[in-house]
Amino acid sequence: MTDDTAGESGERDDSRPVVFDLAPDCTLADIEQGANYHAVVNGVVAYGVFVDISDSVSGLVHESNLDHDYSVGDRLVVELEELKENGDVAFDVPDIDNYRTEVVDHEPDITPIGDLQTGSESTIEGSVVQIKQTGGPTIFHINDGTGIVSAAAFEAAGVRAYPEAEIDDMVRVSGSVETHQDVQQIEVDSLAVLDGETEVDAQASLQSELDERSAAADIEPLIEWPAFEPIFEELKDVAQLLRETVLEGRPLRVRHHADGDGMCAAAPVQLALENLIADVHGDPEAPRHLFKRLPSKAPYYEMEDVTRDLNFALEGQERHGQKLPFLLMLDNGSTEEDVPAYQNLAHYDIPIAVIDHHHPDPEAVEPLLDAHVNPYLYGEDYRITTGMMCVELARLIDPSISEDLEHVPAVAGLSDRSKADVMADYVDLANEAGYDRSHLEDIGEALDYAAHWLRYSEGKTLVTDVLDVGCDDPARHEQLIEFLSERAERDIDRQLDAVEPHVEHERLDSDAHLYRVDLDNFAHRFTYPAPGKTTGNLHDRKVTETGEPVITIGYGPDFAVLRSDGVRLDIPRMVTELNEELPGAGVSGGGHLVVGSIKFVKGRRESVIDLLVEKMAEADLDESLSTAAPLE
Repeated sequence: MTDDTAGESGERDDSRPVVFDLAPDCTLADIEQGANYHAVVNGVVAYGVFVDISDSVSGLVHESNLDHDYSVGDRLVVELEELKENGDVAFDVPDIDNYRTEVVDHEPDITPIGDLQTGSESTIEGSVVQIKQTGGPTIFHINDGTGIVSAAAFEAAGVRAYPEAEIDDMVRVSGSVETHQDVQQIEVDSLAVLDGETEVDAQASLQSELDERSAAADIEPLIEWPAFEPIFEELKDVAQLLRETVLEGRPLRVRHHADGDGMCAAAPVQLALENLIADVHGDPEAPRHLFKRLPSKAPYYEMEDVTRDLNFALEGQERHGQKLPFLLMLDNGSTEEDVPAYQNLAHYDIPIAVIDHHHPDPEAVEPLLDAHVNPYLYGEDYRITTGMMCVELARLIDPSISEDLEHVPAVAGLSDRSKADVMADYVDLANEAGYDRSHLEDIGEALDYAAHWLRYSEGKTLVTDVLDVGCDDPARHEQLIEFLSERAERDIDRQLDAVEPHVEHERLDSDAHLYRVDLDNFAHRFTYPAPGKTTGNLHDRKVTETGEPVITIGYGPDFAVLRSDGVRLDIPRMVTELNEELPGAGVSGGGHLVVGSIKFVKGRRESVIDLLVEKMAEADLDESLSTAAPLE
C-alpha cells in the first residue's frame, strides 16, 4: 500500500480512497463504520490481532481477515467493520493500494458547565478566570458563561500543571466530574489552550452566554415615581455590568459611606451579588472569597482606603491567582476629592462604578469611571437617596429578594432626612410589610450607632440583622433594634446636654439663625455620636425649636460639619471658593447643597470659619430645602 499524495501532473488526486490518521485523543465518537484507519498492532492472539487506531480506540482484526502474519508494532490499514453496542470494535483489512491520508483531530462533545453531572467524563471549553497553586494540584477555575467550575490538574506536589495556560486564555479541559467538599470539580485528564478558529468559536460562545445571562431582571420599581424613571434605566445598565462581572469570575469590592443611607445601599446589593456568586460558582463559600464590603468614614474615597483596597487586591492576585476586582462605590465617590484615589486604581485598570447622591463633579470623575449614577445628572437632587437607588439595583440583579427589601427605601429616606415627594409612599410600602414609622426610625438610628462602633469593619451579620435584610431570626432583629436605638438615644441626649450650653447663636442678615459650637472643646470625644452626627442632632433640635431657617456649624481643630434648613448653601461651591480665596488653608470636602463637611489646615481655622459664615449670610432662603416639615 502507498500513501501517494499527488499524480504525475503534480496535482492532488482526490478520487483515491481516504485513510484516516486519528489524533491520539480521538474517541469512539470520532470514528464511523466503513471508514479506513491507520493502525498499529498492540497484541497477537490465536484468533487474530488487536490494533490501536488512537490511544483510546482499539479493536480486533479476526484471523479470517488476515492474509499474513503480524507482530506487535507493525503498521497496517484497517477498515471499521462493526462497532458493537458494548463498545467492542471489529476491523477488516481493506484491499486498497493507492490512497491518501487525512488527519483527524478529536472534536469532543462540549458539555456546558451548568449541565455537568457528577460521575461523568466530560469536556468543557471556557476562559481561565483563576489559577491557584496548592501544595498538591493546580486549581484552574474555568468559565463558559453558564457557570464556573474548578479543575484540578496534578503534575507533582506543588508543581504548576499546564504552565502554558494563563488567566483569560480559552482552554479545553477533559476529565472526570467529581465532588470535592460538596462542590463539583473536574479531575483533569487533559487541558489545552485553544487557538485559531477553535478559540474564536469558543470565545463567541462564551460572550453569547454572558450577554444572555447578564441581562437585568425585567421588573418595575417598587413605587411609581416619574422622577426616578431615567435613573431606573441607568440602574439596569449597572445591574447588567455587575452581573457580567460575577459571571466572568471577577471579584467585587464595595465601598460605602458609613451611615444609615450607606448601609441601606450596601446591604441589599451585597445580598443580591452574593446570591449570584454562589449560584454561578455552584459553591456557597464562593462569596467569601469573591466579595468584600467595607465602610468609609469620609464622604469620599480617601487615599488611606484606596491604598488598603489596592494592596488587598494585589495580594489576592498573587496568592490566589484571582483577577483584580471590580470596585463599586455607594453613597460616595462622585466628587473631585475622589479623583486621586481613582487615578491610583487606573494604574491597574481596575473598573469602577459609582452610585451616589452627593453633589457630583462629573467632569472630574467620569473619565475614570465605567458607570456613574447620580440624581443630579438627571435634574434631581439628594432627596433621591443612594439607599433608594440601590434597593432597585439589588432587585435588578436578583428579583427574588424583592420582598425582603420593601422597607429599606423608607429606612434610607428617613435616615437621610429625604424630602422626596414619594417618602409617604415608601413609608406606606414599609407599613404593608410590617414596619411602622417608629420602627423604621429606630432601625435607622440603630444602623448609625452600629456603623459608628464598627468603624472600618464590615460587620455583615450585625448590619443585616439590624436592617432585617437576610436576617434569619426576627426576634433577634427586634431585640437588637430596641437595645441599639435606646443606647443611641441615650448617648445623643448626653452629648447634646454637653454641647448646648456652649452653642453660639447669631441672626444673619438673611434672617436665618446661625448656630455654631466648638466640638473639640465641649463635646464628648471618641464616643457616639461623632462630630457629624452631633452637629446633625443639634441642628434638628434648633430647627424644631425655631421653626425658621437654620444653619448649624460644628467644628474642631481642622474640620467643620455643616447643616442647613431653609437656606440654599451649595456647600460644594462654597468649598471651591474657600480653597481659591484662602490659598494655603487646604480646604477640601463637600456633600449636598445643605449637608456637608470640610477639612482645613488647623492654624487657619478662624479665617476659614469666618469666611464660611460670610458666604452663608449671603445665601438665599429656600423653604423647599427645609427638612423640618413633618412627613405627611
